[in-house]
Amino acid sequence: AITRQAPPPARRHAVPPRFLRSLPASPRSPGPVRFAPCSAMAAARSLSATAQTLATALVAGERRALSKAITLVESTQPASREAADELLSLVLPQRDASRCLRLGISGPPGTGKSTLIESLGLELASRRHRLAVLAVDPSSHRSGGSVLGDKTRMPQLSANPAAFIRPSPAQGVLGGVARRTEDVALLCESGGYDRVVVETVGVGQSEVVVAGLVDMFVLLVPPGAGDGLQGIKRGIMELADLVVVTKCDGALKPVAKAAAQDIRAALSVLRPRDAAWAPRVITSSMHDPGSAAAVADVIEEFRATMGRAGALRARRAEQAVSRVWEHARADVLHRLGGMPGVQALIGELAASAAAGSMPYSRAGSLVGAAVLAPDADAA
Repeated sequence: AITRQAPPPARRHAVPPRFLRSLPASPRSPGPVRFAPCSAMAAARSLSATAQTLATALVAGERRALSKAITLVESTQPASREAADELLSLVLPQRDASRCLRLGISGPPGTGKSTLIESLGLELASRRHRLAVLAVDPSSHRSGGSVLGDKTRMPQLSANPAAFIRPSPAQGVLGGVARRTEDVALLCESGGYDRVVVETVGVGQSEVVVAGLVDMFVLLVPPGAGDGLQGIKRGIMELADLVVVTKCDGALKPVAKAAAQDIRAALSVLRPRDAAWAPRVITSSMHDPGSAAAVADVIEEFRATMGRAGALRARRAEQAVSRVWEHARADVLHRLGGMPGVQALIGELAASAAAGSMPYSRAGSLVGAAVLAPDADAA
């Protein structure tokens, strides 16, 4: 009989038992033989190789590689995050930003965003563009799940070989977009899609994050959504480059026409977002085949006008600064939560604030002071 070998000396970093793989017992062995899996370094090398393989296939235009790359980028695992960063670093130099245009399409629930995107997508595909639609779906605050049924609302566009549709859950992120929407847009552009549409969840007047991710912000408004004063409220309306009043047909046609006129009057008293472009207001109907062409014409006019004036490049540069700051804030908060003693300090200051002995703003300032200058009191 073969006896078991003496166990090797204990390693410095023990492998957790849940990562051990058991093999069936051999007839010549008294029990199961356990093998340790690849080390963390080997796993990291595997993910790195995966990123390089995906990068090569993605730049070659393989749709399956794009789907896998998006899954990697949207993963919340730390190792996947490093591989995603490597993947983006590999594909970004291959991206032709001068050909690309990002569109953000937003509006209240039930406005007809999916309907307009499908007709617009088919129109853009007929103009020899390749379209990627990033549809953000709301997530349940209780279960965290999402329906992700946007493809079923765009059956014709889903079957078009020039289009790629990817639903993503919002996962509690405010602003109408998902956490990794901008990274996914970069992947789509690197994969050869020159028109990227970000469809937000149904939003109100303050969800304007998408405007900082795209080149052109399109706001959809249903007829009868409010009077002229509603349109003048600052927020989402003043960031729109194009306002489309939907459902302009049947009994709602005169209402939609009046709403468009009210919005034009409201926008006329607001300072435009860019001096080179005055926001447009048009109407659309799913029963009118020319509506999608009219929207596509305004989009091309926007790209040409903003490009000639250099405003598109300036907008992207401004957005880049804002995005870096946003990611820096998120990273600092993440690191802050993991620092020893911070949770106890916050609990102590929160109790004082709740008891009324100090304002919440002062409590927050004390946390920042303790983290950034821990020896200040000693000095």
